[in-house]
Amino acid sequence: MVNGRLRKTTDPRVRFWRNLKTALTYLVLIGLSCVFLIPFFWMLSTSLTEASKVIVRDREWIPHPFMWSNYYKALTVLPFQLFLKNTLIITICCIIGQTLSASLVAFGFSRMRFPGRNVLFIMVLSTMMLPVQVTQIPTFVIFTHLRWIDTLKPLIVPAFFGGGAFFIFLLRQFFMTIPSELEDAAKIDGCSSLGIYWNVALPLSKPALATVAIFSFMGHWNDFMGPLIYIQSMENKTLALGLNSFRSLHGTEYHLLMAASISVLLPVLIIFFCAQKYFVQGIVLSGIKG
Repeated sequence: MVNGRLRKTTDPRVRFWRNLKTALTYLVLIGLSCVFLIPFFWMLSTSLTEASKVIVRDREWIPHPFMWSNYYKALTVLPFQLFLKNTLIITICCIIGQTLSASLVAFGFSRMRFPGRNVLFIMVLSTMMLPVQVTQIPTFVIFTHLRWIDTLKPLIVPAFFGGGAFFIFLLRQFFMTIPSELEDAAKIDGCSSLGIYWNVALPLSKPALATVAIFSFMGHWNDFMGPLIYIQSMENKTLALGLNSFRSLHGTEYHLLMAASISVLLPVLIIFFCAQKYFVQGIVLSGIKG
């Protein structure tokens, strides 16, 4: 049987069909990737094209010459440096708040025993089925009474109160994969529940925490509805609102609009590709144990 299996795996015909299948798979994936990259490539090409050559029937996909000055013009029409500052403040604070608060709540649901734990966890998950529009009016009323309208507080403070049901679920699934022997050993050494969370759970959960951080970054960096509701003055606007204001002022100047859009999109692409390994690992490992 062993020799038969060896002959089967070393058969040239089997290797040929196996290699052909692999090659076809890669060709399909490359083809689909090119299809999805066409809009981004069009944005990049338009951002580097002269204004007189943007809307023409026989426009070249590779512009000549490259108009790098489009980026300077696009980013100096409005105070994008101020928009960038506000967006960074909101994004960094929300990443910290959501990562810490969601991990703390998830640790309680996964490692601590208390009456009604499962019922409470189901209630938390049920909030994911509520449309955002349902809670917008009462939330706006609360922030109005707190006099937080036209400040960055409505976009930052909620991140420190639980972090969101999806992040809690994701981290809870990951915490349940941590062996209970590590927790027992920490208790023998005199470590409290909070110490176990900080010294054992968090260091072992870097892939899941990185996944939460990436999701949080992408969500708040591209958030448009939240700033649109709570922000009114120009000095508190974010990049998403600034890009919308730019579109209202220069909507027909597609080369400048695409240059501004590429500038806003570039940090998201860089962060995603740099942390792609942790992103995939965190998603995969979070579903090992239910």
